[in-house]
Amino acid sequence: MPLIHKRKLTVAKFLKIGSEQIEIQWHRQEENGYPTLIFLHEGLGCTEMWKDFPSLLSQKTGCPSLVFSRLGYGASDPSPIPWKINFMHKEGLYFLPALMKEAKIRDHILIGHSDGGSISIIYAGSPYAKGLKALITMAAHVFCEEITLKSIYQANINYEYCDLRKKLEKYHGKNTENAFRGWNDVWLNPQFIHWNIEKYLPKIKIPMLAIQGNQDQYGSLKQLESVKQRAGNATIRIIEDCRHSPHIEQSEKVLAIITRFINETIHLSPCKIQKK
Repeated sequence: MPLIHKRKLTVAKFLKIGSEQIEIQWHRQEENGYPTLIFLHEGLGCTEMWKDFPSLLSQKTGCPSLVFSRLGYGASDPSPIPWKINFMHKEGLYFLPALMKEAKIRDHILIGHSDGGSISIIYAGSPYAKGLKALITMAAHVFCEEITLKSIYQANINYEYCDLRKKLEKYHGKNTENAFRGWNDVWLNPQFIHWNIEKYLPKIKIPMLAIQGNQDQYGSLKQLESVKQRAGNATIRIIEDCRHSPHIEQSEKVLAIITRFINETIHLSPCKIQKK
């Protein structure tokens, strides 16, 4: 059953990276004895669309949480379109390390949903993942599938002719067109069918938890199979009666699974963040 409450109206806070501002939320920021949980949203997500999940997970684990909207999303600065096919590599290899440097984050755990999960995998399998203690993905893509493209094409129809645009405007405001077109157009680029990040999986040595709904309309369970085969220390969890957003659709179950994984990871590999 869902634990997530209605979206809370919050005053946006920002972190400046270079000349650009990104929207952020901190939960339990004062806690510095455990790794920081960093949340990376889906292709149409933002800080507010995580709802209460980051706060609840911080309460359960005692870990501070940083939630942010990538450029082009939420109240962050825009990201000029069209986006390039390697946009997730740019996020994982350049932007995410810059974010952690600016926020002065050392030990950390990534929690990524959909595109955010893919970005987390790229980062975790790169030389930049210093201080990364664990990786958690929900509905992440490691290669492009026809089922994904069909659902993304349907999202385009819903945006143009149904109510998706109006729903997104509540969260993205003036960034709505930027967020949707940046994401939708690049995934529907004919060359995107060749997109693949499986090469990063064998390089991930830290504990990994990969979650996916058994009815995910954006990807088949072949995504989890690839993670299981290639990542060295991955735990796979399939969530029943669940589509693309496990933390929303089966929040109570997913919160318990992730809490247990984080607590076990901290217990097995204790880390103390040095005071900044």
